[in-house]
Amino acid sequence: MTAGSRATSPARAAGSAPARSGPPARRRLLVATRSRHKLAELRDLLHLARAELVDLDDVGIADEVEETGATFAANAAHKARSYARRSGLPTLADDSGLEVDALGGGPGVRTRRYAGEQATDADNNAKLLATLADLPPERRGARYRCVLALALPDRAGPRGGIPVTITRGTFEGRIGTAPRGSSGFGYDPIFEPALEPPGGATVGEWPPERKQAVSHRARAARRMAPILAREGF
Repeated sequence: MTAGSRATSPARAAGSAPARSGPPARRRLLVATRSRHKLAELRDLLHLARAELVDLDDVGIADEVEETGATFAANAAHKARSYARRSGLPTLADDSGLEVDALGGGPGVRTRRYAGEQATDADNNAKLLATLADLPPERRGARYRCVLALALPDRAGPRGGIPVTITRGTFEGRIGTAPRGSSGFGYDPIFEPALEPPGGATVGEWPPERKQAVSHRARAARRMAPILAREGF
């Protein structure tokens, strides 16, 4: 190399352009469900710019985690930890259901199985309406509850297990006297939000966007979203 000449990198000598970094990869967040409806709902509610939400079928998990807890929080935490261990992915799980004052908080964790292990939504609604048949509106108070649990498998808790962060949401109302409306699912056709007067519209008669604005899952998700954002999602 003669005096005054400049060294040329091999890449530039070959005429290649400087490397450009693309957009950062989106982190996968496992949602412990097989329901595409619930996956889409949480995607809309959480608004995570840096996350790819996937469900159990997307990651090839075929078995189910049994919900044996006595509370929504226990079930959600158990599902989040179990699926985080199996997948190796950060996992978001929920457990939710209906609490009726006249039933001492029941059906609670048995919300989906209130009328039996194979009960349909219609079976559950019919049983609840029959149980409350003689009660006036002031004794038909009820609420939906949702617990969201986030498990991060690369972290260790104080006892060596996977730590879980929990958020909660509640949707207050009362049980109506007959099913009305075809929107929603579960007990929505007989659940009158507290915003409505006795005999007013049920959630089954509300448009989906109105429910999504104030539902128990929406409130839990709004509390979980900043936690996920701080974790890089």
